[in-house]
Amino acid sequence: MNRLWYTLLFYCLLPFVLLRLSYRGLQAPAYRKRWGERFGFFTKPQLSEQPIWVHAVSVGETIAAIPLIKQIQQQYPECPLVVTTMTPTGSERVIALLGDQVFHVYAPYDLPGSVSRFLEKINPCLAVIMETELWPNLIHGCANKNVPVVVANARLSARSAKGYERFKKLVQPMLTEITQLAAQDQATADRFLSLGLSQSQLKVTGSIKFDIDSDPADQEKGEALRQSWLADGSRSVWVAASTHQGEDEIILTAHQQLLSTLPSALLVLVPRHPERFDEVAKLIEQQQLSYARRSDKQQVPSDTQVILGDTMGELKALYVAADVAFIGGSLLEGGGGHNMLEAAVWGKPLLSGPYVINFQEITDKLVNARGMKLVSNTNEIAEQLIKLLTDENQSRAVGSNALQVVEENRGALQHLLELISQNITH
Repeated sequence: MNRLWYTLLFYCLLPFVLLRLSYRGLQAPAYRKRWGERFGFFTKPQLSEQPIWVHAVSVGETIAAIPLIKQIQQQYPECPLVVTTMTPTGSERVIALLGDQVFHVYAPYDLPGSVSRFLEKINPCLAVIMETELWPNLIHGCANKNVPVVVANARLSARSAKGYERFKKLVQPMLTEITQLAAQDQATADRFLSLGLSQSQLKVTGSIKFDIDSDPADQEKGEALRQSWLADGSRSVWVAASTHQGEDEIILTAHQQLLSTLPSALLVLVPRHPERFDEVAKLIEQQQLSYARRSDKQQVPSDTQVILGDTMGELKALYVAADVAFIGGSLLEGGGGHNMLEAAVWGKPLLSGPYVINFQEITDKLVNARGMKLVSNTNEIAEQLIKLLTDENQSRAVGSNALQVVEENRGALQHLLELISQNITH
């Protein structure tokens, strides 16, 4: 398949894409808004210079991009920044974390007209695309306008590489139009080389997720939360973060088992998608567990067994407040996992399910260093929680190992900034 046939197929599928947006909008109304931006229709920003454009598809990529964006702001204070996302939750994070420091819109759909309108209005001097958001028309549009494209923090699993291989006539020309690709690891680099990327376009930088900050504001907030939860005595706290549909039942059953050993234990359950908050609340009620919603911002009674983390932007503080962190999106096949380093940076002992293909190298480092344990079911989760929450020395050692992995692998951000400096057209 070449780019022309790909574009025709995209046009044919567009009605179904819009139907899916509408369907998702039934549960998350933000998906029904700002459709014009997805086609390049928005008010042209009044920018003093050509901007640097950073694209991060959703929440995880946005959070990973924040340290990079802040460093760009420091090194190029005269250069405006445009930050795009594809999801409302990613958009919310950009607005919350960066506000009016950047110009924010949704990225255009990968259609020639949408891409052309977007690039005409933004006129970037450099495009920085986080991870592997590779869209043929978008990259071709940048090449036509002589806009360098740096793919930052790139990752490519063996499964995804096989998918790309099936469409090599589309993928290979796209790869030749990328200016520089910064791979998270050598395995990713080798897969891109096999798809047609040249060695001169490639640099293995490591993952910028290791350059995560431990924000003092998050620490202060998390410690305050913990003190409020422990006001009536001592209790163990664990957080199950970024859970997906089908995982919450497993987590809640594991918590029931934990309560038989530690009756005062508290679970902080944080679903990945906001549209599932009410659904998860019903699951907690079905398990006959007493719970409080974090969004109520009220004092949590001492007999509360579960806190439903139904807010946005507080996960780091919730990690600080917890004794153990379970990272969701990993218990069911196809999940892929989420960024466990956001908890590791606070020295927390980690648990995760086995399906972590999106964070495989990070997982391997953490498991090999004994900073994280993989668990597959309710019994294994409960067993590990009991070990960690009843043995303070073991818990501290596992958390310390996790933090050490973070510290030993920092540095990718600096390599990436050097690539940006080499390719910026100012």
